Amino acid sequence: MTARRPWWARVPAPVVDALVVAVAVADVWFSLGDEGGVELATAALACVALAVRRRFPLAVFLLTLPASLMLDIVFAPFAALFTLAERSRSRRLLITCAVLFALASAAPWPLDELASHDRTWTLVYFFYTLATAATPVLLGQLLQARGDLAGRLVEIEEAREHERLLHSQAVLARERAQLAREMHDVVSHQVSLIAVQAGALQVAAQDPDIKEGVRTIRSLSVDTLDELRHMVTLLRASGGHATELTPQPTLADLRGLVATSGITADLTGELPPDIGPPAQRALYRTVQEALTNVRKHAPGATATVRLWRADDGAALGVTVTNTPPTRPSLPLPGSQQGLVGLRERAELLDGTFESGPTADGGYRVRLRIPARAD
Repeated sequence: MTARRPWWARVPAPVVDALVVAVAVADVWFSLGDEGGVELATAALACVALAVRRRFPLAVFLLTLPASLMLDIVFAPFAALFTLAERSRSRRLLITCAVLFALASAAPWPLDELASHDRTWTLVYFFYTLATAATPVLLGQLLQARGDLAGRLVEIEEAREHERLLHSQAVLARERAQLAREMHDVVSHQVSLIAVQAGALQVAAQDPDIKEGVRTIRSLSVDTLDELRHMVTLLRASGGHATELTPQPTLADLRGLVATSGITADLTGELPPDIGPPAQRALYRTVQEALTNVRKHAPGATATVRLWRADDGAALGVTVTNTPPTRPSLPLPGSQQGLVGLRERAELLDGTFESGPTADGGYRVRLRIPARAD
């Protein structure tokens, strides 16, 4: 949001310059007495120079000093000093210029009268003029600080807008990653089960029409899994950590998951009901992915799902172990994201995820998370 500019800031610069020159001429006019041509020339030069004070503030101020020395004028040097203070960041320069103006104003003219002049009065007038010169200097510095603050506020607003944009992009990335993970966990689980069952029925069926229909079902399932793999890869390309999606499975759904897994599997062990929803989802997805992999890569194998809790109560988890396969596995495509997703879930809960073959040729998946994981 841009602040509205004050009315004086909306006046065109040439109009302001013309007004400043006019006021300076009036100040000189009222200060004139029986001065000669030199005084008039310096005064005219000081007034005309004010028109370019924005581009050459220091030079214009120096041009007003001779007029300040010869005439009792204040507006031209004050205008030049104000412009210099508004644009310069050197306080030493501003102090020096204020002292020069005070010296020029307090010194008697002609200078040969300095010896006969009242030095006490000259000193008093010098300090009075120096204090007066502080006004345009402080006002110019104030406007400079105001401009700096306005610029800083604009930068802060732009930075906040950029931060909001980055935050929205990060949220979108996390949503994409979670969507990819949920698509893999849910859709791949169901479609791979269809493909496995269709493959088994294709082998066992005797009727040609049934075999052709089952072959078509299996082919469509395989194509769906392949498309899912590409879609999951695309969604995960810009993803981050997970965000919440609903509805979500819980430990109460584990028994149904094991019963409908399409393999011989046993569920043992119990966990307390006060486990947080994220931990329950992680446990459920781990079992789901493990059983899906058993169906796809270890046909004929049996599995054991064991829920456990550490003796000290600090950690809990699940271990899924399957026996070696009893027949060759069907060539089903995989998204290659399941174990990656499970490991990410474990890391989000400050837990660990392990997977690997067993000594007897089977496979084991183990998830361990803190007991109070949120």
